[in-house]
Parts: sequence; structure tokens; C-alpha cells
Amino acid sequence: MFGSKDIMRRVQESGMTRRDCLRLGVASATSLLALPVLAKSTPAQERALSLYNTHTGENVSAAYWAEGGYIRTGLQDINTLLRDHRSGEIHPIDTDLLDLLYVMQQQVGSRKAYQIISGYRSPQTNAELRNKGGGVARRSYHMQGMAIDIRLPGCDLSQLHKAALDIKAGGVGYYPGSDFIHVDVGPQRSW
Repeated sequence: MFGSKDIMRRVQESGMTRRDCLRLGVASATSLLALPVLAKSTPAQERALSLYNTHTGENVSAAYWAEGGYIRTGLQDINTLLRDHRSGEIHPIDTDLLDLLYVMQQQVGSRKAYQIISGYRSPQTNAELRNKGGGVARRSYHMQGMAIDIRLPGCDLSQLHKAALDIKAGGVGYYPGSDFIHVDVGPQRSW
């Protein structure tokens, strides 16, 4: 396990601030530090994502973190793109999820835009999808802005799935028949 000096060193290397650590909480920070996190894969300058919403046809390329902090306008652009496309409701997307997407993209060596199948889902939309029998969880992390269903053009789905599993940062679902994977920043599990 890590000693307190090891944890502090890894936190500093990752570019996280004291405020970030307090927000994440001990359990979340410990799980992040045990991963090949941002410290190894991210220069401390900037983190950006390119996203394409398959339902609305919208694109966004946004820096969401730079110089030790999250960028409000970048987060707003991402939150808008990942809104519930059925209701139009916008919800904040968990920054841990964005960081997970960033690390996954670094691991597979892609600069292409993630194709978004499902981002945020309102409780009403989630209930409607659940009633249709689509295998939707009653307490889906999508309703908290903590989950996303994705694919990455030019990256084999199995490779993207493996990258998500290797990070060990939350839930990973593999849906090759529907051509997407699910990732979330809830407890570590896979299906």
C-alpha cells in the first residue's frame, strides 16, 4: 500500500490540487493514485476531449483542465453535448469521468473524437428506457453524470474495452453487438 509521503508525491505529480483531493475524498483519491493515472499519462499543461454525439450530430472539442484546475467554459460545452438528448436536460458531468476518458484515449493512442451513444440521462428518461426493457439499471450512474456509453473510431472496441479494464477506475460494460462500451466512475466492476 502507499504511505502518506507516496500519496502526496503522486498527487503532486498528477497536477491535482489540495482542493481536488478534498473533493474526491480519500477512497476516490486512493483508487486514482493506484492507477496509471494522469501523473504518468498527462502533461500538467492541459487535458482536452473531442466528442461527437451520435443522436444530435453535434461535435465539441474542449480543453476542460489546464494549469492545475478545471475550465468552466470547457466543462459547460461538454455538459451541453452530453445532455439528455431526449429531454434536453443538462447535468454536470463528473470530472473523474472526463479524466477517465482522457486517460483511456492516451492509452489507445487516439486523437479522434469519442462517439457518444449515451451521456447524461434524466431520471424520467432512465425510467422510460428501463420500462422498455433495454437492460437499463434502476439507479444508473448515467443519472448522476458519472457514466457514458462510447466507441472510438479507428480503435477496435475490444482494445478500448481492455484499456478501460486496465485502468480499474469504475464500471466497464462490453456491448460488442451494439458496438459500444460503457464506463462509469462508480465502484470497480465489469460485465
